[in-house]
Amino acid sequence: MNSDATNQLTRSIRSFVLRQGRMSDAQARAINELGPAWLIPFSPQPINLSKAFNRDAPVVLEIGFGMGETTAQIALHSPDCNFLGVEVHRPGVGSLLRKIQEYHLNNVRIIQHDAVEVIEKMINEEALAGIHIYFPDPWPKKRHHKRRLIQKGLISTLSRKIKPGGYLHAATDWQEYAEQILEVMTQESALKNTAATFAARPEWRPQTKFESRGLKLGHGVWDILFQRSKPIIK
Repeated sequence: MNSDATNQLTRSIRSFVLRQGRMSDAQARAINELGPAWLIPFSPQPINLSKAFNRDAPVVLEIGFGMGETTAQIALHSPDCNFLGVEVHRPGVGSLLRKIQEYHLNNVRIIQHDAVEVIEKMINEEALAGIHIYFPDPWPKKRHHKRRLIQKGLISTLSRKIKPGGYLHAATDWQEYAEQILEVMTQESALKNTAATFAARPEWRPQTKFESRGLKLGHGVWDILFQRSKPIIK
């Protein structure tokens, strides 16, 4: 399959369901009041990341940040990096905006849009220091596996967006999905595994309350960390 066909396939199968979800008054207020300062509108053309963040610094992209707690914690403890979060769900966007205000973060920007389109159209090649994909929807039923975000076509695209010296870090609590992610990333020649198979959780990825509860119950969590050289975040 040629690259155009692969990209078309990636765009035609959505990896998310746009659930309505209940938005709190505080989240809605955050979008209205804080959104103009921290939200970047989707545009089908590359963005100038230095201009978007008002400074030159390594940029880490997070795909699907959920309610934003992990994003905010990482940004708080890595002030020398810029963090671009992409999320389709408005409650999560509102939640992260509130955390930006609460933690006084200046190094976070948000795009509320389909991550695949953002990656393909808004991010230049070799523009990113790193990419985080934490706990993507596992689509556990076999007939739904085609909807999983992490597929060969996307990983090929992501590898081109990472600078030499950058990294791609995924985490999941579904072992079968973890094995698929490991296999797909291993097949990408531009990336190299930092571990023999799965990696230990890096210090920069905080352990969520949900994850901690699961580990106490014996549930597994798998980190997959590939790079073009060593990671930038320490």
